[in-house]
Amino acid sequence: PSPKSLQPNGASEEALRCEIEELKQKDLALDQEIAQLLSEGYSLEELDKHISLLHEYNEIKDAGQMLLGKLAVIRGVTTKQLYPEYDLELSD
Repeated sequence: PSPKSLQPNGASEEALRCEIEELKQKDLALDQEIAQLLSEGYSLEELDKHISLLHEYNEIKDAGQMLLGKLAVIRGVTTKQLYPEYDLELSD
């Protein structure tokens, strides 16, 4: 293909500009949120630790959900029906 055919058309360029602007706004919002947390006395190391723990929690929760789903299929019930058996709240 010629270099000209690889160029995005006007609509694609505008979509990319909008996406870039949205990402810039998200970046600014995150910077402001970090600044707010720092002003409240949190340290960057503490924030990094919290983020790491949240990732670990989500991975464990996903694995648990997957296992509950497989067990529900084996038993022929819904996952929701298993929650009381394992003392889980629907919001878990």
